Amino acid sequence: MTELPKKEQLYELIRANPFISQQDLATQLGLSRSAVANYIATLVRERRILGRAYVLPDQRPILCIGASNLDRKLRTLDRLVLGTSNPASQDESFGGVARNIAENLARLGAPTALITAVGNDASGRALLAHAEDAGIDTRGALRLDGVASGAYTAVLDRDGEMVVALADMALNDRLNPAFLATRQQQRASAALVVADLNLPRDSIAALLDDSVRDGVPLVLVAVSEPKMARLPHNLLGLRLLILNEGELAVRVGRRLDSDAAIGAACVEVQRQGAQDVVVTRGARGVMYTSPTGVMRLDAPAVDVVDVTGAGDAFAAAVAWSLHSGSEGASEGADLGLACRRGLQLSALTIECEQTVCPALEPGQLDVPSAIPLNESVLD
Repeated sequence: MTELPKKEQLYELIRANPFISQQDLATQLGLSRSAVANYIATLVRERRILGRAYVLPDQRPILCIGASNLDRKLRTLDRLVLGTSNPASQDESFGGVARNIAENLARLGAPTALITAVGNDASGRALLAHAEDAGIDTRGALRLDGVASGAYTAVLDRDGEMVVALADMALNDRLNPAFLATRQQQRASAALVVADLNLPRDSIAALLDDSVRDGVPLVLVAVSEPKMARLPHNLLGLRLLILNEGELAVRVGRRLDSDAAIGAACVEVQRQGAQDVVVTRGARGVMYTSPTGVMRLDAPAVDVVDVTGAGDAFAAAVAWSLHSGSEGASEGADLGLACRRGLQLSALTIECEQTVCPALEPGQLDVPSAIPLNESVLD
């Protein structure tokens, strides 16, 4: 068999490991560094790779940035009584908004990468190993010595509804603009960036600026009402903001006691620079912006087992849908389809015990759910 030309051998090595160094390429191929650099420049001109980090055009991932942590869920066995001890069952799993979104995406078959911060402890090593086993690229993760990995503890009532949650997320403050700058090439090479508001405010601002500069769409996912303070006032560069009613009320600084008030708040956030807004409303479905106005979409009826992770599943399905695209559809129709898929995956997650449904597989969202979802335009 005829040996491949050196340029093709180099290309195959890059396909196998997009982060391989030029020195390793030179050593494996018996070439000088300058010869390797010339071959790489040729491949870039041919658009077979996309610049530094050798990202291949057909492998541009959805890049998730934000929290990874160990989830502990305590579920009462009887009616919850405050101020005293309650018998409960305990479950431990891997969590964190960005990590959960990334795992859902990977299970759906999307190329997925994760930039997160973990301690160099048993929990951090287990978090990254689990993510890698799921098919998530974690090479951009920040590993810190002498720091405990993040932890999230939720207390659920016997019906699976969350009563209270406690989160130790201080580790994510280390995902600051200076660190993100070291991953700039990875971010610029992504097809879509999805970040959670566990990031510092300055980091969110930097991601917005980079979205404008690099043209990579940015989706931001709110995580709690207190952390809405991390969202800059100027949202120019934001493709989509996903948040719940309480978080939207914090953003606009007033109570939202009607659909009309929520719709007006969505339009206000658009005036601040966001292209679109999706408001999740639990069992009442979602509201989202479109060229024809703010739309309402009902949620399907579900048998609640555990609501943990449902919002992250929704965000993942929306990101997957935006990444996949919808041939011949307008942007508004695309977001409507994305929200339908989000509700479909959220329902699937609510009906299983795990934070990320283990039954999820590639192709699951390709076919619309048979469950009818009522949709209407806000008057």
